[in-house]
Amino acid sequence: MDLGQRKRWNENHKQLTSLIFAEEKHSQAVELFLNQHALLHSSQMNHSSVTTLEDHLLDQMAEHTFRTYPVKVPGTKNSIAWHLWHITRIEDMTMNVLLNDVDQVFEMGNWKDRLQVNYIHTGNGMTEEEVADLSSKINLSALLAYRLEVGHRTREIAASMLPGQFNQKVDPNRIKKLNDNGAVKQEESWLLEYWGNKRLGGLILMPATRHIFLHLNKAVRIKEKLQKHNELG
Repeated sequence: MDLGQRKRWNENHKQLTSLIFAEEKHSQAVELFLNQHALLHSSQMNHSSVTTLEDHLLDQMAEHTFRTYPVKVPGTKNSIAWHLWHITRIEDMTMNVLLNDVDQVFEMGNWKDRLQVNYIHTGNGMTEEEVADLSSKINLSALLAYRLEVGHRTREIAASMLPGQFNQKVDPNRIKKLNDNGAVKQEESWLLEYWGNKRLGGLILMPATRHIFLHLNKAVRIKEKLQKHNELG
């Protein structure tokens, strides 16, 4: 996914924003979302020949690059491992619990053990020691498999939404379910409040698309900087 493709992704996201709450344009909005979303996950997810932003990130990425923490990149010091964990946990929580009122993928597939992590929350508010721990221990292949399963589920959920549902407010009981399940650290409860003030279409626009796009771009910048440094070194 080159610079031109990223620019088109941004333009299409603006179009999605204009469509998502228009009930009469529901089918068009879902189709555009699915196209946008596909570009943020591995091309394996959609059996596509198009190079996605995740493909671009993972291409020839050394495991050391994936795990390095802290990093010195504008806007972040967190590792690529943390960014991929963070966007996948948030997509899992918001799409499955808040949109679809079902359990998270994470909770149904023994993912905590498979990922080899000691955390279940979004990653917001982690200490430096916790980020370093996650970055060094998380299983990369399991994380990519988890991302793939979460992406598939998101697409199924979006495709099943009915006209008018994107305008519905997030159900407070679903927010409570996330809180009870330890989805966010207690000191990061603002995130649950933020989601709770959204309409369902707003969750499609941010966690399921824009949020992933922003973090993958940060991850690409980390990769490029670290690998350039290694080449020069």
